Amino acid sequence: MTAVIKDKGGQHGLILVLNAGSSSLKFALYSRSSRLPMVLRGEVADLDTTPGLIAFDADGRQVAGQRWPTGDATSFAQVLDAVLALSDNVPGHQGLCAVGHRIVHGGPDHIAPARMTPALLAALDDLVPLAPLHLPHNLRPIAMLTATRTELTQVVCFDTAFHHTMPEAARSFALPRRISQAGVRRYGFHGLSYEYIAGYLATELPDLARGRVIVAHLGAGASLCALKNGISIATTMGLSVLDGLMMATRSGSLDPGVILYLMRQGHSTTDIEDILYHQSGLLGVSGLSGDIRDLLASEDPHAREAIDLFTYRIAIEVGAMTSALGGVDGLVFTAGIGQHAPAIRAGVCARLAWLGIRLDAQANDRNAFGISASGSLVDVHVIATNEERMIARHVQTLTENANG
Repeated sequence: MTAVIKDKGGQHGLILVLNAGSSSLKFALYSRSSRLPMVLRGEVADLDTTPGLIAFDADGRQVAGQRWPTGDATSFAQVLDAVLALSDNVPGHQGLCAVGHRIVHGGPDHIAPARMTPALLAALDDLVPLAPLHLPHNLRPIAMLTATRTELTQVVCFDTAFHHTMPEAARSFALPRRISQAGVRRYGFHGLSYEYIAGYLATELPDLARGRVIVAHLGAGASLCALKNGISIATTMGLSVLDGLMMATRSGSLDPGVILYLMRQGHSTTDIEDILYHQSGLLGVSGLSGDIRDLLASEDPHAREAIDLFTYRIAIEVGAMTSALGGVDGLVFTAGIGQHAPAIRAGVCARLAWLGIRLDAQANDRNAFGISASGSLVDVHVIATNEERMIARHVQTLTENANG
């Protein structure tokens, strides 16, 4: 299908945002202007089998579709070339001027967006042991663009950076100091999402933003963040994206003794990694699916058990975040489940009635912005997150500063 993208007017360079994972490459294209309008968004799914690209314009119309026969290193280069070709040929625009990348882990030193350099790429490669299932995929398009598109400015944005404000007690594990000093600590993730929500609250609900807010980023990956005056002071994920809440296929918080038990039963590190990342969570408990929509539609008692455990774990961790904040003024649900699953929000809030939370059932059912009932002691909101736009903002800021 040939791309036919509606001209949004004006001659502006474009910012391409890439979010590269193990089996997908999500992308979005923004016009480099004051309002950063989105021009195009899309995804390449099934990278490791038969990659398929689909793209939509800002009005939701499909403008491109393509499939490759096999998923390998050669096809990834072809996939990236196809995304670049789309980005280079948008009517009314001057082509690409910069690329922004989501980087899952920045380690202890990378606490702000940065322009990519060979030295930075080498430093990030050294961090792969902290996120071995994610960082190699994040870095792959960066390395390719560094080699083939030297004229493009590349900016990396770290999902861990937003949480660098957490106090020492919130960052630390009770491990021997030599291990902690080697970088084994709580970093937190979903930072780009939390940063977007914090900015949104500051603009739309400034009084609440200055208070104590817990944000629930609930999707296939899930975590909570405690915000005080818009600053992260605690979060549920730790060294890795396995910690904290139960997720689609990840276990969440786990007694370390379980790992030792599995090792003594003869499971290899690779086996255990696969169990914890890909066989656990909603999928593992239900035995049916890691997709909350499938479980909500199922009458299987194991599906109900998985849902109950999911909402229980969220409520327990909201209690912990409330303690970290010294109280709570607002609760925000975001990401795929948080924005689109009224039953999950209702289940979580029912478990939090002790906090004085009361839902407006009708507002909750229609995924309204404000879903707390009159008399609720905690404001409850549903807010769509936008990590890609957050990355585009960082790219715009860094490139403007460099040009200024």
